[in-house]
Amino acid sequence: MTPAGRFAPSPSGELHVGNLRTAMLAWLFARSTGRDFLLRVEDLDRARAGAEAEQLRDLAAIGVTWDGAVVHQTDRGEVYNDAIRRLTELGRTYECFCTRREIQEAPSAPHAPQGAYPGTCRNLDPAELEFKRSMRPAALRLRSAVTEYTVNDVLHGEFTGVVDDFVLRRNDGVTAYNLAVVVDDASQGVDQVVRGDDLLPSAPRQAYLGSLLHIPIPEYAHVPLVMNSDGARLAKRDGAVTLGDLARAGESVEDVRDNLLQSLGLPAGTLDRALAAFRPDSLPRDAWVWPGSPSGRSS
Repeated sequence: MTPAGRFAPSPSGELHVGNLRTAMLAWLFARSTGRDFLLRVEDLDRARAGAEAEQLRDLAAIGVTWDGAVVHQTDRGEVYNDAIRRLTELGRTYECFCTRREIQEAPSAPHAPQGAYPGTCRNLDPAELEFKRSMRPAALRLRSAVTEYTVNDVLHGEFTGVVDDFVLRRNDGVTAYNLAVVVDDASQGVDQVVRGDDLLPSAPRQAYLGSLLHIPIPEYAHVPLVMNSDGARLAKRDGAVTLGDLARAGESVEDVRDNLLQSLGLPAGTLDRALAAFRPDSLPRDAWVWPGSPSGRSS
């Protein structure tokens, strides 16, 4: 397969300018390195009717193009099940019956970071296992052999993060994000992952899982987020932050695109023009604060 980068939105609603900025960066990273650029709809968890069409429309409007057909996670259940079967054969999975509240209230394992799964169900004996199965359905967790793992990131350098016994399949039967994303990237030839830096802590878990499945670790580039004026990650509740809302406020798609490019230190205009000037080393390392409505812009 041709090496590729990708953008993988969840179809829960319209993309806001932070999502669009990350999509542009993923496109620029891929195209600048001669990779294909793929689009994957991560629709395992939630999907709002019409959201996918809105997202594809907005990506095309700002100049983000993709190669091949759009892939949907909901079509890939057998691929995920095969990966879980392989991990189970390796002795790397176990059933977990803990609720979220039980996990929060359980004492942490010695030296484990806050939020790491404490291993409550890791070593249940047959009688305990049978009893718990009669009480509620089980999630499936990874039986990790490490507590941390190190990845290299284009923008952040070497990063070591926690690896606990994270969920592979939820107790409602839905494949968990950390498994799906690793399997999807490998099967699509994605060897470059560009996404928001809020997802950097998940990279060690995913890279470790990939190593168990003999999947090469991709090149990671976790890019700065767009923030609101309060320093929180931008969200749709922050007002006019989607192309549709901004159009109604009098701002054209071209204005939005140019504003996003200039926030990255790139020339306004088409993405092809920005591509000629794109240098990862020159990208801002800090989050960008969304300047708000068109009337409030200084740029």
